Amino acid sequence: MSNRNNGQWRLKSRPVGMVKETDFEYIEEPLADLSANQFLVRNLYFAFEPAMRGWLNDVKSYVPPVAIGEVMRASTVGQVVESNNPDFQPGDYVQGMLGWQEYAVTDGTPGVMGAVNKVPEGIPPYLVLSALGGTGLTAYFGLLDVGQPEPGDVVVVSGAAGATGSVAGQIAKIKGASKVVGIAGGPEKCAWLTNDLGFDAAIDYKSEDVKARLEAECPKGINVFFDNVGGDILDAALLNMAMNGRVVLCGGISSYNEEDLPPGPKNYMQLVIRRCRMEGFIVIDYMDRAGEAIADLSAWIASGQIKHGEDIQEGIENTPKTFLRLFEGKNKGKQLLKIADPPL
Repeated sequence: MSNRNNGQWRLKSRPVGMVKETDFEYIEEPLADLSANQFLVRNLYFAFEPAMRGWLNDVKSYVPPVAIGEVMRASTVGQVVESNNPDFQPGDYVQGMLGWQEYAVTDGTPGVMGAVNKVPEGIPPYLVLSALGGTGLTAYFGLLDVGQPEPGDVVVVSGAAGATGSVAGQIAKIKGASKVVGIAGGPEKCAWLTNDLGFDAAIDYKSEDVKARLEAECPKGINVFFDNVGGDILDAALLNMAMNGRVVLCGGISSYNEEDLPPGPKNYMQLVIRRCRMEGFIVIDYMDRAGEAIADLSAWIASGQIKHGEDIQEGIENTPKTFLRLFEGKNKGKQLLKIADPPL
């Protein structure tokens, strides 16, 4: 293994405002020999999520910030190529938070964001980074545990053409929502929601008045608002909530790259007037129940009740550029980057 180099993308500088490709640098370094109980993983796919932008800030959060000079933290799927660990054999596919690098040396024990786990047989490896990974689990627990939809509810999802929003909307339909409305950017994404994923309506925030469309699509109010965006879209939804509605705060991509955070929701008093509940959550708090979610999601995918979409770019040289696609509104479904074919 000593003759093998490892290409890595490391954090070079903390972003100010919009994250830039130049905030990262590519380096290569030789791989060290494996110690007892360690194994070597060849990463095949990187996964990207908006929350990664928050990990770049030097502020207290639910995980420590990525340090300057550290390999950028990211969820990956790869294949074991060498092993001194009896639980992981060459050829095994594994998923873990192994970062923006070609190879990773690990013993499989939990790190900042969890352990390295084997990919179940018969599942396309990349799927554990999208609908059967953190994305699917976020949609599942956010909607069902926090949103608590009931049959007949009207559910609205912002960022609906993204990885989490697209799954959350489909789960709402499975659970008997009378209407599911997605908010997305551009006619192509809106058409994908209604034509392919079964959403009842889609609102193009880039060309339409979101508040007016919500009033038209939800005349009796919104029972569950699953929010991935924040900002003006959250404010518009607050004005259209039904009595005793639930607002699920999953993300706020509209402000992730702001140098100075904008003011909070102007219409938050609607929570009082309409007796609504607004609650945030982090999926890592539900990982002890991951098996429950994966079982349900797998069954729904197998039956065709959930369709999943992946936006797969290629080439490790395009890693920072692919990350930026999230904030440029280019991805439809889960943003992935393929960096290699399986070596074994």
